[in-house]
Amino acid sequence: MQESMVLTEASYYILLALYNPQHGYGIMQEVEYLSRGRVRLAAGTLYGALTSMVDKGWIIPLPSEEGSRKKNYQITSKGLEILKNEVERLRELLLNGDMILKGEKKDE
Repeated sequence: MQESMVLTEASYYILLALYNPQHGYGIMQEVEYLSRGRVRLAAGTLYGALTSMVDKGWIIPLPSEEGSRKKNYQITSKGLEILKNEVERLRELLLNGDMILKGEKKDE
């Protein structure tokens, strides 16, 4: 069953960034890079979102080295499904927008 929801832009980019496991600062850098500097996550925003995503089962924290303060995260299969559903939703929005702006009509 598809879980239908709209992700915030921050959540979308965090899940994309976690396609490969990363720690918090790495996620912040990757989000900024992917968004070409348009989305910059503050630490509080990032860690609040990470906690929420862990609670929802979209990502998991990975075991860290003893004494290390860095916590790495990884997307789960559920998180990947959520991300893929969002990409499809965004693709539909884009196709519909292009169709309307080009003056095309949908087959009725």
